[in-house]
Amino acid sequence: MTRYSAEELSDDWEFKIVRSDLPVFRKRERLQQLLDEEARAGWVMLEKLDDQRVRFKRPRSTQAQDRFLPSEVDPYRTQAGGLIRTQILVLTLLLTMGLVGFTVLLVFAAR
Repeated sequence: MTRYSAEELSDDWEFKIVRSDLPVFRKRERLQQLLDEEARAGWVMLEKLDDQRVRFKRPRSTQAQDRFLPSEVDPYRTQAGGLIRTQILVLTLLLTMGLVGFTVLLVFAAR
């Protein structure tokens, strides 16, 4: 677990960790894209924990500016790469349905 210094906690900062299902932050350009996106809401990177997690902080006073952000910017998102998760889920469902269908065909063909 990440520890926060007494100074960080007393200076009224807020913190978050953005996670990805896959190690996409290994690539410098994807990490930079994340940093640019988070900067729009005032978040600053503290550390890259690993290729799937990045820790951010921002002054709590920045919350007052959140209402001026474009609707596609979620200042409190903690997940990046949701499309990848959806694609994996759809692929898994399709493969499962295909296997069930193939099994049913084999059962009926054996009769």
